[in-house]
Amino acid sequence: MLNTIRSTKISFALAALMALTTMVAPVSAAPSRNLGDGRTSVILSSEFLGALGALGLSAGAIGDGTLRSGVAGFPVTGGVVDLGTAKAEINHSGGLFLAAGGNRVELSSFNIDTTGASAVLTGLVTVNGDLLGRVPLFDLTLPALTLPLRPQSFNTLFIPNVNVTLSATAASALSGVFGATVPAGLNIGTASVYAVGDPGGRPSFFNRPIR
Repeated sequence: MLNTIRSTKISFALAALMALTTMVAPVSAAPSRNLGDGRTSVILSSEFLGALGALGLSAGAIGDGTLRSGVAGFPVTGGVVDLGTAKAEINHSGGLFLAAGGNRVELSSFNIDTTGASAVLTGLVTVNGDLLGRVPLFDLTLPALTLPLRPQSFNTLFIPNVNVTLSATAASALSGVFGATVPAGLNIGTASVYAVGDPGGRPSFFNRPIR
């Protein structure tokens, strides 16, 4: 009789433990996705194009970058995005140059960074051939996002309508180089980001070798 009571108590205890474990949701990290392809395009604003003319600055693309009919484009070369939070670092090749009065500033190797308190695009800055380092160039304002992010066909994420403005750091540096006031917060344009999960051996969707 005593053995039966003990066996019953053990059975109830095991059943209660199993019920508890099914009620507790497992704790897991938000999913992340490695990136290896894609392209970020920026439709340049009339304010930015007007400022270039007013300051006497010429602009052009360098490396893999493109600048045609008021639209700048840069290939995505790598990075990681957390689908649960939209925190990401997205790396690019190519860049832009600005030139006037014998001075030339090159902005390259752009990195979209949304891991901090505010989204920013950083880049390497070279002035007349001298590398200054990586600088926060543009402040980014993302559109309202539905989380978690859901990749579409071919493992592609598309984020449109990203507002791009000139950072205070970049404005100060450009003003110093060109001897004219370049205002912080200048509206650069509107970006669209196409980011594709690491394609492995698949050819690039954007007609460039995967590096």
